[in-house]
Amino acid sequence: MNLHTPMYFFISQLSISDIVVITDIVPNLLYILLNNGGAIKLFECITQFCFLSASETFECFLLSVMSYDRYVAICNPLRYSTIMTSKHCVVLVVISWLFGFSSILIYIMNTPNLHFCGPNIIDHLFCDIVPLLELACSDTFIIHLVVYAIGIPIVLIPTTIIVVSYTCIILVVLRISSSTGRQKAFSTCSSHLIVVSIFYWTLFSVYIVPTNGIAHSMSKILSLLYTVFTSFINPIIYSLRNEDIRKAVQETIQKNVMQ
Repeated sequence: MNLHTPMYFFISQLSISDIVVITDIVPNLLYILLNNGGAIKLFECITQFCFLSASETFECFLLSVMSYDRYVAICNPLRYSTIMTSKHCVVLVVISWLFGFSSILIYIMNTPNLHFCGPNIIDHLFCDIVPLLELACSDTFIIHLVVYAIGIPIVLIPTTIIVVSYTCIILVVLRISSSTGRQKAFSTCSSHLIVVSIFYWTLFSVYIVPTNGIAHSMSKILSLLYTVFTSFINPIIYSLRNEDIRKAVQETIQKNVMQ
């Protein structure tokens, strides 16, 4: 079974991003939960947020790249192999990673200049920009402005690409006369749509919707959903709903058992 097609390459990159998020958040989260609280230095807190921000920004753009991949596969199937070449896929992933890490540069330049006068207790499950700014005694207007100036395009641009891609996909699929053909076309997008729905729904709820409209405990739950839960559920969704991956896992298990 050959899993070296563009879609599986993008899934592997999504897995790397999920691993980064889990590694960045879960160990410290478990320590805090097991010890009913814990201390973290400001530098460590900012570092945790930077890795989280880079990974989540990368995932935003990667999901839009994956929607573009599905668009080409369904709307231009004869040109798919010439458009989605290995070089093209690598370039798209590298650009997504660059967007991810470049998004944190302004945070790194501004956040360490904040002054904290106590009590320095973060009422959150991990170090995120919003609860961190709530503890600052200095003026945070500029950083809040930066958060919205960077965050809104990071969310809205990939969202626009995804919506446009799937609008074109739906229009093409509806023209297919065979119900079996329509079902097969939609099934190739189902896993991606589920992941996009979970990720963007929670992301919009935490960062785009005004915080005064959400209870603080609900904000914590939503933050946990788009970080830990999404990272945990992504491989399950793609594995259980993908016949190629299931067959590849079965063949690998059979080879190991026979040896």
